Amino acid sequence: MNRTLVPRTLVPLAFVPLALLIGCSPTSQPVTSSSTTPETAVTATSPIPSPSGSPPVSSSADPPATLKPPTSTEEVKVQHPAAVPPIVTGARFAEHGGFDRVVIDLKGDFPAYTVKWVSELVQDGSGDPIDAKGGAYLHLSMTPATAHSEAGEPSWPGGPIFQADLGNVQNVVKTGDFEGVVGVGIVLDRKAAFRVLEQKAPNRLVIDVAH
Repeated sequence: MNRTLVPRTLVPLAFVPLALLIGCSPTSQPVTSSSTTPETAVTATSPIPSPSGSPPVSSSADPPATLKPPTSTEEVKVQHPAAVPPIVTGARFAEHGGFDRVVIDLKGDFPAYTVKWVSELVQDGSGDPIDAKGGAYLHLSMTPATAHSEAGEPSWPGGPIFQADLGNVQNVVKTGDFEGVVGVGIVLDRKAAFRVLEQKAPNRLVIDVAH
């Protein structure tokens, strides 16, 4: 009876890519209003998928257990020299220990952005009120940025109101995609401290809001 022997040297080689992948772990750091070079995937609970090529959701992508809830309520404003407007491809959200996390997925470089408190959410361009009521409202404005393709098709489907029902974040809202500005509103149960993080490979803006 003839047997085909498999060379022993082939077996260890199969594990090399896995070992390399395990060693790749993204890091993030807080962004403040004075930051010029600021830098998670979260467990997705929204109906919006991750962008093509985004790493799969896993425990290693969640915020570390040592990450404390944010402590500042101050406006955050960051400048980025984006020559080509990035495309907003979606938003995701999840609840973590002491805070809620909203992730804005981007295709391209980081745009300049501002995160601040507003008295209500309105539709960019028209100024019409958006019917998403809460106890407090955070608004993210990104420029230059777009949420549609060159053919005019939305790159961020669905909405404009996405129900979250987390510890504090009640809804995430598309407030507009108008003249190179993309707006995202966060409807909260109550005003609380927040922070902004940047995640690379692929690029994402992360907003954590305390419970």
